[in-house]
Amino acid sequence: LKMSWFWFYRPLHLLMAACLCHSIKAPTTNSQQSFKTDLFNFYHSLILADGKETTIHLLKDIPKRYYFVMEEGRALAPFTVTVTPCDVPIEWSILVHKASASFLGKAARGDHGTQEVSKSQKAPSMASTIFNYKGNSVETYMGMSSHSALYMLEFLSTERDTHITVYLTTDTTSGHLYPELPMDPRIDVIGIGHTTVTLTWKHSPSVSQHRENIQYCLLVNEKHNYKSLCAAETAIRSSGMKLPPTLALSLSPYLLEPQQVMILSNSELSIINKVSSGEVRQICMGTKNTYTVPNLSPSTQYYFDVFVVNLLTNASAAYTGTFARTLEEPEPKVMELKDGKVIQVVLDGKTQKFYSLQYQARHKKIQFTFQLCHGQVQVHITKNGKTVASENISGLRYFSLKGKLLDTYLVQLRSTEESNSSVKVQVSSHFHKPLFPLLPESLKIKSFSKLRTCNSVTIAWLGTQEESKYCVYKKRIKDDQVWVELQNADRCSGPESRHKSEKVLCKYFYDINLQRAVTTETIKGLDAGTLYLFDVYLFGPSGIPIRYHSKVVKTRKKC
Repeated sequence: LKMSWFWFYRPLHLLMAACLCHSIKAPTTNSQQSFKTDLFNFYHSLILADGKETTIHLLKDIPKRYYFVMEEGRALAPFTVTVTPCDVPIEWSILVHKASASFLGKAARGDHGTQEVSKSQKAPSMASTIFNYKGNSVETYMGMSSHSALYMLEFLSTERDTHITVYLTTDTTSGHLYPELPMDPRIDVIGIGHTTVTLTWKHSPSVSQHRENIQYCLLVNEKHNYKSLCAAETAIRSSGMKLPPTLALSLSPYLLEPQQVMILSNSELSIINKVSSGEVRQICMGTKNTYTVPNLSPSTQYYFDVFVVNLLTNASAAYTGTFARTLEEPEPKVMELKDGKVIQVVLDGKTQKFYSLQYQARHKKIQFTFQLCHGQVQVHITKNGKTVASENISGLRYFSLKGKLLDTYLVQLRSTEESNSSVKVQVSSHFHKPLFPLLPESLKIKSFSKLRTCNSVTIAWLGTQEESKYCVYKKRIKDDQVWVELQNADRCSGPESRHKSEKVLCKYFYDINLQRAVTTETIKGLDAGTLYLFDVYLFGPSGIPIRYHSKVVKTRKKC
């Protein structure tokens, strides 16, 4: 067996050497280095495998050469060469060295120990370029060859280091490594929505022949189309991800990186790659040739590429990519604000869309009042299209603005949390009739640890210079309820939402001297070693309450 391989490759090596010697002049003193370089390149070129896809890495500005000859004994035979650039455009060409059949025979029968070809043995040889290409598209050359011809493929990248795949086959009867594309390989856009795009494409002939081994994979991104799956995977990796080369083909969950999300739904596998330029989605849907891409952003241009994939060989062919722009998001409905009227708005935390309110001024001076009920809310106010206020609010917030009669104010509200938020809003030109009571410097409730007993707790809170009504409520809670109670507290709800048994007392007080505007209260009749939630409500002239920040206090276990 070793001898048979020796006799197969020996004529090939001799023929290659002869072709090289014929194409290179005898070295002179001035061309010694150039001749050595050519010999180095020759002996470091590789034989291209037949019937197998080969990955070739190219260094910038350094050409790489591969050779192949036809199997001995075949007069004329077809062959194909398919080259797939995986990144930047490359240059590649096919050269043929033609020599006589008698020379090949002499080479095969020559002295086994001879390392060079004599002048009498040298046959006429001529190298000619039969194909060349420059670009980043997948390109296939089909030709006819004789056994006395040596072919050289030369590849060059002038932009940067890159890699390509090359597939050579001389057997055109055993089927195709690459799935076939239809006569019309275009992708048609048949529907566009605000967040969806529907695509369709003609079936690959390979689907009817090898349905169980073929599937379609769709690539969606916001940057550009890709001419091969190899190029797409390279782009994702270059964005900072370690994307396995076979990810889109094998679709193995254990290959996913932390920046990837896999979604399996209705026999469709989607992989979302989070990259610096946005997200790249890979969706494989079996042999369906119509697909609606969901969850897109409105008014955004997307690029769509469909690849038909042979699951047995991991080879793929690319349809002609397309692009589409989703429809603009419809203008949000604007609610009119009425002077003096209070409305409560619930904001969606998942979408974080703006909720819009509009008000046309009937006085030069107006005041917007916002009371945060739950969550976190961003407020943005414009007057005649110009921003006059923008901030995240907490508690109670007033905005006093000056303008002209009939100025148009637009208020936009948005939740800044993933959970829903809510806020009360009022606009009024009647400053002398405030809706909400005058507030103290702080809405915190203080408890005195030293005054705690087994059945009583002493708390204190600040008041104002305006006589107001204060009501205290208590609620018995468990240790694991503390966080939930504090997080879910609705700061806009009044005592009407509380059970009657939770009411402790109501009292009036005020003090002209703000330094002394503080009151204390001792709540008795409590259980030992028990957690209690205390709330204080402040009522102003309008009767709308303001809730102080809840306070959790635990009575002493032993006294």
